Amino acid sequence: MDLEFTPQEEEFRQTLRRWLEENVPLSGLRGADPNATRDKSAIEKARAWQRRLYDAGYVALAWPKEYGGQELDPVRQSIVNEEMVRARAPGLVGGMGLSMIGPTLISWGSGEQKRRYLPKILTADEIWCQGYSEPGSGSDLAALRTHAEIKGDEFVVNGQKVWTSGAHYADMMFCLVRTDPDAPKHRGISYILIDMRSPGITVRPLIQMTGAHSFNEVFFDNVRVPRENLVGKLNEGWLVANATLFHERNMLGATTTSQQSMARLIALARSIHRNGRPLTADPLFRQRLADLEIRVEAMKYHMLRQLTDQVRGRNPGIEAMVNKLAGTELNHDIATAAMEAMGDYAMLARGEEAALDRAYWPYEWMFSLGLVIGGGTSHIQKNIIAERGLKMPKSR
Repeated sequence: MDLEFTPQEEEFRQTLRRWLEENVPLSGLRGADPNATRDKSAIEKARAWQRRLYDAGYVALAWPKEYGGQELDPVRQSIVNEEMVRARAPGLVGGMGLSMIGPTLISWGSGEQKRRYLPKILTADEIWCQGYSEPGSGSDLAALRTHAEIKGDEFVVNGQKVWTSGAHYADMMFCLVRTDPDAPKHRGISYILIDMRSPGITVRPLIQMTGAHSFNEVFFDNVRVPRENLVGKLNEGWLVANATLFHERNMLGATTTSQQSMARLIALARSIHRNGRPLTADPLFRQRLADLEIRVEAMKYHMLRQLTDQVRGRNPGIEAMVNKLAGTELNHDIATAAMEAMGDYAMLARGEEAALDRAYWPYEWMFSLGLVIGGGTSHIQKNIIAERGLKMPKSR
């Protein structure tokens, strides 16, 4: 693993850094979660930010040129991710498209599907949501019951999805449906793309304990989907679904999120004084910061090892599960440290005048706990790492 950038890569970094200094929004989107809103104007601002970044050439750099990418090496994408953290740039509203369905379509989609969907993912002209979890089939995803019957050139979908992030403003959904009820659990599943404006779709909000609205229930009542929206083969959607899960686990445990949270925690600790000195000078809290920073650095080098595998074309193995397990638990521990640092001020909600750091941390503490569970709980990740990575026997 070579940790030095080439002169060309360093020049790319400096050009990007100057662009971010001139273009990152100073208010509004900065530090906001674009998924946790029902405000249409906020969504439009988030779309505009992604388009500006894309027009400047800094979105999905490794994607094929014929679909709007630049076919650059993964190192430059890594530089973009790092500099976005450094600049405290807003997240991308089309992140689920860029990080999950886009890479899945590049590997599994037909030529027509790639031409139709990939360019609009890059520009946020189409925002995607994920139709995986159902009541009774979350971690045991293959137990899903939403079904699709083939009638002529269409699938007719009936059932329910739950915990669907962004369904209230998404244009499209990538969705798992059962197309052969008699097949074994992991077979008979197909992977289809659904227009969220189709007749028969009902979206109901799920208000989280944070008070925000990012999750939803989605109901399908005889929703008609063209057969051309099937990704991969009929009844073999589990293979495609696992490709998307790989990308989801990397997204949920992204190192850049941990780096961003750690930088914010240190800034908070410097602003809080206890016994006449900043909290960063308190031996006990300073040790806690050091422990967390060590874990962030470990995640960074794990990410660099994955980057090396990508550059050399090696199979990524179980690294995505390690990212999901270690990254989401680390992010919640960082938020817990921030809550304890704030003491009684941690009880103040957004909008209250005396709230510290704009009451970012109470929200983050509750939200990050949900991500330890979402996308496969920590226990599920440990099972997969033990069985596939360490070759331990399966539990009975």
